[in-house]
Amino acid sequence: MYNETITFYSKTPPNKGVLEVYDISFWEENRTCGDDLKVYIKLNDGIIEDWSFEVDTAIITTACASIFGESIIGLKAEEIFDFWYSYIEELIGMPISDRRKNASVLGLLTTRNALHKYLADGQHDVFDDILRI
Repeated sequence: MYNETITFYSKTPPNKGVLEVYDISFWEENRTCGDDLKVYIKLNDGIIEDWSFEVDTAIITTACASIFGESIIGLKAEEIFDFWYSYIEELIGMPISDRRKNASVLGLLTTRNALHKYLADGQHDVFDDILRI
């Protein structure tokens, strides 16, 4: 059902846990399936220096969040607002069923909302914002 990448990252997510030092933390939930995720972000001059997460999630959420988190290290915080579901699909190398799309973008959504809070820009994204084509 899932490819090797999803299976690996769901069992051994390398960035799971709480960072010792972080600038932002933010919790988000996917009410459609009961998953919730908290991210921790360390910034250095607007660059994402480190990222981690705590989870109570399904396989696809854990894997996608972990893969996404690894991919954003070294990026400018503002660049995260240019990512959508298609970015997650590209990272994992396979499409996600409509039923699991919210789960696949929970890490992205939580990270974007953490950055909105940090930037105090008055924005708050929802799943439909991330799933746009």
